[in-house]
Amino acid sequence: MNLKYRFAQLSDTAWLAEWNHQLIRDEGHRNPMTIPELEMRMRRWLVGEYQAMIFEQDDRVVAYALYRPGENAIHLRHFFVHRQHRNKGIGQEAMRILLTGIWPKDRRVVVEALVQNLSAREFWKTIGFKEYSIALEILPADRS
Repeated sequence: MNLKYRFAQLSDTAWLAEWNHQLIRDEGHRNPMTIPELEMRMRRWLVGEYQAMIFEQDDRVVAYALYRPGENAIHLRHFFVHRQHRNKGIGQEAMRILLTGIWPKDRRVVVEALVQNLSAREFWKTIGFKEYSIALEILPADRS
């Protein structure tokens, strides 16, 4: 597989926001933000503490990863493979590139997946991630 990669630039924020919107829908997240709101947030993240890696195949963007490098861990906030390019090994190859060539090997990598997103959870286990914690919540409408 000939997967190329590059760091995202601020000029990428418009389509990154659109793909973030797709990611939110695909994973069943409750985030109600609009694409313009997501673009503003993405811009803030990229000028702040986050970095994004763009993955391309045959000169077409096929995936991205948004992460925050830390002293002790890398927090992978978004990982998205475009719908047309899923189940072709692109996600696994992108993660191999990140884990072996981009991120320091002495850092823990943390990713979160929604409980109901079984395909994502299985993907992460295939890569080698192990479940560590489960967050629990109670919504205001559920309290009496």
